[in-house]
Amino acid sequence: MSIIKFLDEFTNDNIEGKLASRKDALNKITRIGKKAAMASIPLGLAGMVSQKSKAAVFQSNDQVVATLQLALVLEYLEASFYNQALDSGVLTNPKATAIYEQIAKHENAHVTLLKDVINSLGETPGAEPTFDFTAGGAFDPFNENGAGQETAYAQLLALAQAFEDTGVRAYKGQAGNLMGNDQLLTAALQIHSVEARHASEIRRLRGLEGWITLNQRGIGMPAAAQPVYDGATPESNTIQGGVDVTTLGNGNPFTAEASSQAYDEVLTGDEAVAIASLFIE
Repeated sequence: MSIIKFLDEFTNDNIEGKLASRKDALNKITRIGKKAAMASIPLGLAGMVSQKSKAAVFQSNDQVVATLQLALVLEYLEASFYNQALDSGVLTNPKATAIYEQIAKHENAHVTLLKDVINSLGETPGAEPTFDFTAGGAFDPFNENGAGQETAYAQLLALAQAFEDTGVRAYKGQAGNLMGNDQLLTAALQIHSVEARHASEIRRLRGLEGWITLNQRGIGMPAAAQPVYDGATPESNTIQGGVDVTTLGNGNPFTAEASSQAYDEVLTGDEAVAIASLFIE
């Protein structure tokens, strides 16, 4: 299934025509020099990695480079989104404002961390892409085009949920590519846990449970967002480690619904790239 159809009920021919160039832009970003491979190691961990292991990553592991560059793009996207949301005037709810302020701090810290590590390696951090959170005019989350406060606010929350749920699944999907480097894997999973808390908080802000049940996107989320919860391995999957977890016992804890709530499934790199591409000019 192609995630490029994400939110396609809101797109138009102009957006569809841009998708190829947007994906090309993402691919260029993921091909930035191999020496950026260590970019997502926290500063303390970077000092623990030997020059030999750095060289090995830089010279031979294109998969690691692509994985970390994808993570950087997603962090750029989220940080930019929350920064613009706070500046938009759409967040008039004090609770929502406080949540967005805290998440923005986290996302900006992730971006700063990545830049600092790249600089510490003597490299120049990759430039932030230019984002279009209207997806070519399909959305108006910052109420810049007169959508109205209520509509803009609903879109702001829905996009945040989609971005956070995408981020959680994308980090999990790429974790296997980092298993040969304990420091990189640790750093990625630390960020993954933060993104998971963001996703839970945003979902509760929208009046939902803090976790995903089966592959349900949640009330108020456009039907075209369903690919975020499907993908090659849908959120409704109950097979974990080759075992159907619904068969491990009896009663409510082992229903398909409860079992699916216990796990976040993966998105492939291509699926995550396709979603992000919709919001890159």
